[in-house]
Amino acid sequence: MGILTWIIFGLLAGAIAKMIMPGSQGGGWLITIILGIVGAFVGGAIGVYILHWGDVTSFWNPRSWILAIGGALIVLWIYGMATKKS
Repeated sequence: MGILTWIIFGLLAGAIAKMIMPGSQGGGWLITIILGIVGAFVGGAIGVYILHWGDVTSFWNPRSWILAIGGALIVLWIYGMATKKS
């Protein structure tokens, strides 16, 4: 159930991250959602391996949302830096 939950979190976290960090990242909403899914996995890995908060236990768990949105922001920022035109 954890992987499916992180995908759902990623879809929503990608949209929320784009609202929090608007910018000139290319690719539109599709890339943002994909980056959100990747970011949710990154946030989940941070939560499990670094913060030791454990895996996803509930869709309404505030820690899960913090991790998913935080991971999406990190991945969106990295993507923006990598695709930035000089």
